[in-house]
Amino acid sequence: MTFSGMAYFLFTLLLATVLAGIIIYYYNPKRKQQVEEPKHRMLDDDN
Repeated sequence: MTFSGMAYFLFTLLLATVLAGIIIYYYNPKRKQQVEEPKHRMLDDDN
């Protein structure tokens, strides 16, 4: 494997890892209330 091929593979692996981290962070069940709060607040009456 050439250096450029190895660099391309490692960069792709790095991007896949970052994407997986973002997905895991966003869909973490502990964050559900924080993510859903603006939606419920928008539907509340202003009275």
